[in-house]
Amino acid sequence: MENNTIEQKYNKWIVLLSIAIPVVVAVLFKVKLKDFGFDVAPLSFLPPIYATVNGITAVLLVTAVMSIKNGNRKRHELLMKMAIGCSVAFLAMYVAYHMTAESTKYGGEGMFKYVYFFILITHIVLSIVIIPLVLITYVRALATKFDKHKKIAKITFPIWLYVAVTGVVVYLMISPYYV
Repeated sequence: MENNTIEQKYNKWIVLLSIAIPVVVAVLFKVKLKDFGFDVAPLSFLPPIYATVNGITAVLLVTAVMSIKNGNRKRHELLMKMAIGCSVAFLAMYVAYHMTAESTKYGGEGMFKYVYFFILITHIVLSIVIIPLVLITYVRALATKFDKHKKIAKITFPIWLYVAVTGVVVYLMISPYYV
């Protein structure tokens, strides 16, 4: 398959997923399984797990960049696939938790409250922005358009790293307030 055809083939999927994922997550965030008659206990064990997955994603991203800078393309490719897998796993656990539990309110006060909400809001906004960036970056690698891949990866990497790290920070800041 020609490289341009690969990109064209995936462009519709990139647009669809970039819109569908945030919309579905927003809708499912409001859906509570108990409202539909499911007797499901809150999955209260998930937040520290998905926070850890975010931390692992950050380590994978940094290690992947180091690998490509050292010329190890195969290792870079494997690590990036693992980072994408971790992000998908995070998303599944995050949605599952919020479908079984009420949202936790941040209980901090003063400056900590403002810092928390700044980090949370930027984390949420950038977690939406990162979806098409990761997908475009990945497809350009699939299409072996490494010049274009590298160019967008320089934008994608710091945003994705920020989302992964702030996911951990948000968890650490709100964890004392879980019921």
